[in-house]
Amino acid sequence: MTIQGYIFGAVIATLIGALFHLWKGGKLGRLILYIILSWFGFWIGHFLGESLGWDFAKVGGLNLGMAILGDVLVLGVGYWLSLVQVEKKA
Repeated sequence: MTIQGYIFGAVIATLIGALFHLWKGGKLGRLILYIILSWFGFWIGHFLGESLGWDFAKVGGLNLGMAILGDVLVLGVGYWLSLVQVEKKA
């Protein structure tokens, strides 16, 4: 894969993380969390799709369909885990 593919993937992943933050809301810390989770899920989805040979919406060397699917799954799980409230005992 070329450097342009990595840059394009990073831009798409950042856009998805920012759109998720726009949808769910939160402060700056949440935005950073969503973008990091988005990058992680995007590249895990891409490399998993490549290693398993699953081609879905491939753009050049980037397996965009699987990358977006991995991105959305990791963002959903990360959001769900971030909702956990820890109660402190007095």
